[in-house]
Amino acid sequence: MAAPGLRPGLGRLFEMPAALGRVRRAYGTSQAFAEVLRLPKKQLTKLVFPLQELERHLVPDSKHEFHLKIFDPSLEDIARAESIFTATAQNRIEYLSSAERLDHAPALPRPEVCFIGRSNVGKSSLIKALFSLAPDVEVRVSKKPGHTKKMNFFKVGKYFTLVDMPGYGYRAPEDFVDMVETYLKERKNLMRTFLLVDSVVGIQKTDNIAVEMCEEFALPYVMVLTKIDKSSKGHLLKQVLQIQKFVDTKTQGCFPQLFPVRSRTKRIYRH
Repeated sequence: MAAPGLRPGLGRLFEMPAALGRVRRAYGTSQAFAEVLRLPKKQLTKLVFPLQELERHLVPDSKHEFHLKIFDPSLEDIARAESIFTATAQNRIEYLSSAERLDHAPALPRPEVCFIGRSNVGKSSLIKALFSLAPDVEVRVSKKPGHTKKMNFFKVGKYFTLVDMPGYGYRAPEDFVDMVETYLKERKNLMRTFLLVDSVVGIQKTDNIAVEMCEEFALPYVMVLTKIDKSSKGHLLKQVLQIQKFVDTKTQGCFPQLFPVRSRTKRIYRH
């Protein structure tokens, strides 16, 4: 039974020993994941459900007018997602190739998901974190913005191909618009686009261009909020509410749930 006042998903996380045993038998879990599950409830909420932790700070009068969209994965959902990103002999995760133009991209049968965002938004760091359980996969992370100049393709087992797109804005490739727009418009097996937005500064003009492309081509996409640990709680809440309102009122193809990412731990929960 979930603790009073908790969302169902969070309550499931706290039904520990039996649930954790089921998950380990079904999927296996990494040591890091097991350590997270042993954290105190308050710390676990803050780490696994940061938007729910933020929602507690909304003033009561605003909650009936506006609320955050909270996604509550079960313990089994999180463990299964982790298993997808764990490299094994049966689940090969590897770099495939890079391309400067769509006609140079590999012809692949699997569904694709792509990651796109402004230079220095933390895209390469996020992808590196996703592949943390695939040690043979090298994702270069640079302190200089605009490091990624090509589309980089990674195989994620039998499930899908992950595409790391060049960053837009500062030091973007000269042919960025042609490269990215052509890919988004014509790549037939592109199933989901992850648009990274810096939660410290919010949606910028260059982000609007990316949003407009996703909307124009009727692409299903998700907004990922990076660097949520770089702001005060009040500033972060203000930015999250503004971005959530933008998603609710200015987009049609964007998934309603915002996905937060910390820069310090460089982890994303693979829902």
